[in-house]
Amino acid sequence: MRYVRLDTPKPISKIGLGTWQFGSREWGYGPEYERRAAEIVRRALDLGVTLFDTAELYGFGRSERILGAALGDDRAKVVVASKIFPLLPVAPVVQQRAVASAARLGVDGIDLYQVHQANPVVADTTTMRGMRSLQDVGLVGEVGVSNYGLRRWRFAEVALGRRVLSNQVRYSMIDRGPEEDLIPYAEQAGRIVIAYSPLAQGFLSGRYDATNPPAGAVRRANPYFLPENLERGTQLIATLREVADAHDATPSQIALAYVLRHPNVVAIPGASGVEQMERNAAAAEIDLADDEYAALVAAAHAFRPVTGLAAVPRMVRARLGK
Repeated sequence: MRYVRLDTPKPISKIGLGTWQFGSREWGYGPEYERRAAEIVRRALDLGVTLFDTAELYGFGRSERILGAALGDDRAKVVVASKIFPLLPVAPVVQQRAVASAARLGVDGIDLYQVHQANPVVADTTTMRGMRSLQDVGLVGEVGVSNYGLRRWRFAEVALGRRVLSNQVRYSMIDRGPEEDLIPYAEQAGRIVIAYSPLAQGFLSGRYDATNPPAGAVRRANPYFLPENLERGTQLIATLREVADAHDATPSQIALAYVLRHPNVVAIPGASGVEQMERNAAAAEIDLADDEYAALVAAAHAFRPVTGLAAVPRMVRARLGK
């Protein structure tokens, strides 16, 4: 496993484990998944993974409980990250919700506590006042944000009066917005971009095509999995396979290596089983050659999915089977 080269109390692994699926039925993993979740966490620890990300919203607290129980005595050795859902995130509420998350996780302190989404009404001045108080009493180590643009990320730092270590955003080969400003800022300022959905919820795995769409409510709600987009992605997946063959790897591993090529980016893919966790962790060791990276960039730029409002009628027809 490789780690981010930053001054943090605990090393942060380049591959972490995202746990949205823990305790959540919408992924369609079935009733036995809670037991498998514990096995995934234990194997992640064996592989040197130190970053475990959850949120109070995931399974309405169940993800935090499952993760905390699975980590057991190792909770103090790793970076446990959670997120506050930004419903009225004023200072007293931030403090109360952090206490509740820590209790569910079974920890004395949350290593990285993040604002799950920027609130359009509540200013970060009051949110970060709550975060600063939590840091002062030792309940929170580092503060992070999620789904913030660069301007608001930097304002949050001013409001906190300290570094806001990380910004957790959607980032993958086909969601490349963070490359424009967030990643350059992280590298210049010594911050971290945490990439969620680094495999575009499995689109980049090559497992799905127009005749084999995914199951589960989360993926069915993602326009990338429209039959038309799965067809349009054929050449992109072919390029991933070509690079993967050169490394004796899988398309998913190459897609992860793409985002990890940036030194201040870590990725937190989920895992449906121990084997997938092992493959994800191994991706941290893959070094893409310059020409391979260029080929991936070109293939990603050539992919033109139907998204936004244009995708809505197609998704309705797909749901209705028409």
